[in-house]
Amino acid sequence: MFGQRRTLCKVVDISIHGARLQTYSGMKKGSTIWLSLPHVGHVAAEVKWADDFVAGCQFQRPLDTEKFEQLLQTNGAVKR
Repeated sequence: MFGQRRTLCKVVDISIHGARLQTYSGMKKGSTIWLSLPHVGHVAAEVKWADDFVAGCQFQRPLDTEKFEQLLQTNGAVKR
C-alpha cells in the first residue's frame, strides 16, 4: 500500500488504551500506525503527540485484558 513503511520503536510505557514509544525516526501527530506486540499481535493506533523521537499513541480498540496481562508478565519492565 502506498505510504507504508516499517520502522523500529521501543514501547517505554503501555496501558490497555495506548502506549508511549521511543522511535528511531520521526512520527507525525494524527497518523495511524500498526504496532506488533507479543501475545497481542498487530494493533492499530493513532499518534496523539510526537516530539523528536518520542511519541504517544492511542489504540483504536483497548487491548484484551488477558493478553495485556500476559504482555506485562513477559516484559516486566513496561508499566501500566
